Amino acid sequence: MYCTQQNLIDRFGQLEITQLTDRSTPPAGTINATVLNKAISDAEAEINSYLTGYALPLATVPANFERMACDMTRYYLYEDRVIEQVKKRYDDAIKYLTQVGKGVIQLGADSAGTVADVASDSAQFSSSPSVFGRDAV
Repeated sequence: MYCTQQNLIDRFGQLEITQLTDRSTPPAGTINATVLNKAISDAEAEINSYLTGYALPLATVPANFERMACDMTRYYLYEDRVIEQVKKRYDDAIKYLTQVGKGVIQLGADSAGTVADVASDSAQFSSSPSVFGRDAV
């Protein structure tokens, strides 16, 4: 899990998380754990979808994944009422993850110096030398 309810509260405040998850009529004034956990799960699944070259779950989770997971979870909680700042933070996370997925950005080492393993079952290609060409005799 890349983020928790407490991570979201620490970043965005109890009031905002309550308002985004409380779907009762009238509002109950509490965080709806079911709604929140679904959004966290959606964010985690999306993050993992960009990590196709890595063995999941990651043995070492980069520190910035918590921030990105919180931003993405918040985006999902806003649904169709998303505001520009929330959308930008989500888009920034996707841009970063896209670069990771393409191999442009490596996840790097944790504080102990451990680097995330890249899955060894990825496709590898090789080909024979050309049969026809200008140099062929």
